[in-house]
Amino acid sequence: MSEYQIETHSELETKHAAEQLGLFLKPGDVIILEGDLGSGKTTFAKGLAAGLGVKRVVNSPTFTIIKEYQGELPFYHMDVYRLEDSDEDIGFEEYFNGEGVCLVEWAHFISEFLPSEYLKINISYTDEHTRLLEFLPKGVHFDTVASELLGAL
Repeated sequence: MSEYQIETHSELETKHAAEQLGLFLKPGDVIILEGDLGSGKTTFAKGLAAGLGVKRVVNSPTFTIIKEYQGELPFYHMDVYRLEDSDEDIGFEEYFNGEGVCLVEWAHFISEFLPSEYLKINISYTDEHTRLLEFLPKGVHFDTVASELLGAL
């Protein structure tokens, strides 16, 4: 599979990239989001939710693990940081194979539960306002999604 990269130079650009990604997703798609604390994961999640037609305010589910939102597609926002060193399955398969789109932050903590295909996105700092978004598709569908997304931006 290919690797795709873009730079964003503001929160608005990061949200826009994520919103555009939402337009290419379908039920059952899983997006994995990795990045340091404060790198822009929640900003990205807000943009993705907007792209899926979610109207509610989106914030980090750090203390609840999973937040569910209704849009044109259901949006399941997961922050599994608190599951580090845990082998607890809280029904991930039902979400991953469901009718919505899953966004999983800190997914490496639940790697044994992840589906075989997903789109991994690494967000890293370049400078105070600039972020590098690396799209690492696992599977043909997500390679197509990443390619089409970067062609649309």
